[in-house]
Parts: sequence; C-alpha cells; structure tokens
Amino acid sequence: MKFGETFTEYLHGDQEWFLEKCSHVEYKSLKKVLKTCRSCKPLGDSCKSECQLCDQKFFSELTKEASEINGCFSSRVRHLLDLHVASGMQGYLLRLRRYFKNDQQAMVLEGRMLVEYVTMNAIAIRKILKKYDKVHCSENGRNFKSKLRAEHIELLQSPLLIELAAFYLSFNGEKKGEFNEFSSQFSCDFDATPPVMKLRLPHSIKLEYDLTCAVCLDVVFNSYALSCGHLFCKSCACSSASVLIFQGLKTANPESKCPICRQVGVYAKAVHMVELDMLLKKRCKDYWKERFAAERAETTKQSKEFWDAEAKYLIGY
Repeated sequence: MKFGETFTEYLHGDQEWFLEKCSHVEYKSLKKVLKTCRSCKPLGDSCKSECQLCDQKFFSELTKEASEINGCFSSRVRHLLDLHVASGMQGYLLRLRRYFKNDQQAMVLEGRMLVEYVTMNAIAIRKILKKYDKVHCSENGRNFKSKLRAEHIELLQSPLLIELAAFYLSFNGEKKGEFNEFSSQFSCDFDATPPVMKLRLPHSIKLEYDLTCAVCLDVVFNSYALSCGHLFCKSCACSSASVLIFQGLKTANPESKCPICRQVGVYAKAVHMVELDMLLKKRCKDYWKERFAAERAETTKQSKEFWDAEAKYLIGY
C-alpha cells in the first residue's frame, strides 16, 4: 500500500473521532500541486530547480500545516500531562474520580494516539518533501526541512515527545498487555555515558536524546527544554541567562542565548520537563535528593541576597 493510501486510512480509521479537531498534513492536495507542476513543464525540461507555482503554494501551505499540527500536538500533550501531575485540589478531585472511572487508562490511550498523530504527520511531511525534490531535481525540500527545525516547528523536534516517553516509562510495570507492549518502545538509561532516552516510534522511526546538561555536564535535574530543543538543569539555564533560580527562565532577557546553539530568544517558551524529572526521581532517588537539596540551598541563598540588597536600596544604604 502506498503511503498516501496508508495516511488516508489512518485519518479515517478507528481514530477519526480523535483526529476531528486536529490539524493534519493535506497530503493529497500537496501531491496534486506537484502533479500540476510536472504536467505544465515543457517537453525537454524534465527537471527544474525553481518553480514559482510550488514556491507560492507548496511551501507556504506546508509551513502553515506544520505550525498548526505542532500547536495542536503541544496543547493536547500539555493538557494530558497537566492532568497526570495535578496537585492540590485539582489532584485530589482527579484521584477521587479514579475510584469511579478509569481515567488513568484513558490518559494512557490518549498519549499513544498523540504519539501516532505526530509520527504520521512527520512522515507525511518527509514523504512530500522527497517528492518535491524528485520532481524538481533539487534539494529545496531538504532545505525546507532544515527551515522547519530552525523555526522550531519540525514535529519530531518537540521536547514534549520526551515528556510523553517519560510519562509512559513512569507507568511501566504497573499495567499489563497492550500497554506494556507500547511502553517497551521507549527506554531511558540515566547511568549510561552519556545518559540517554531512546524512542522507537511507529514506522521504524528511531530518536535518541542525550540527557546531559551541557553546562554542569551531569544528568539534567529539574530540567527545562529551551525552544531550540536543548535540555538544561533549571539552575544551569538560569545561570547562563543571568537570572536567579527563584525568578525563573521566563524572566530572562529576550536577547539571552542558548548555551549550545547560541540562538537568541529561546527562553521565553521554555518547557518544564516535569515528567522527565519525575522519572529521574523514581529511578535515581539518591541522586535526585542530592540535587534537590543543592538547588534548594542555592535558591535560598540567592533569595536572601536579593532581598537583602533590595532592603538596603530602599533604606538608602
């Protein structure tokens, strides 16, 4: 079966109810644009690296679709994970509901559908870009994929995929059957050199993430992913941006750069990797306690120095 048929079957299959409110790649429409381009070329001009029709319709439409899919994926994953890590009154009510309804099972199934959703659309983008380059005998499609990465809308670049994997690994062993079969596609080794998380997604896609903080060179703790995708300990990211830990990454100067790739403005949309930290706490209790105590001590020290300085300023010292 060709991918176009597989993708259509996915969109209108068992998960159609889940996909109704989700954006997706208009694979057939984009393929028609390429067919139109191919049919209108004069004889003898079988390859043309630039095509105004494709440049206007193809890439602008694909950018819009990738952005919408990324936004939909991010919002739904955030909602799912917020429910999982809920605390206070919200957490109490959710735990109470679990006596009457298997919400945990529903969360697990939704996470699985979200993984398949982002994977299928990522494959669709990859396939259609390959077709573009084949029709035009160019590398514009490959360059466009790099452009998606630079604009942080490349679907498999999302740090929320790491969060979903950590979400599943936290449940591993607590469920049986189909759940364990799916969660086995994710693995995380905090003791490896370097510490690593591996994802085996549908259709033989393999991803690997280094869980080393590039600043302290240790396993990331209370980690944040900057919008460029790089992971850091919260304290290390704050130090690099010259902000205090208790102030948080959101207060960083808009011109602050990622310590690795040096991109500007990557702090404003940083993602707190709560599930990853929960997994670290579960698997490496002593290490987590040690890092927690150190960060709390440093936060207390910074807070005291800050408020002492503020008090001296107010009284004129």
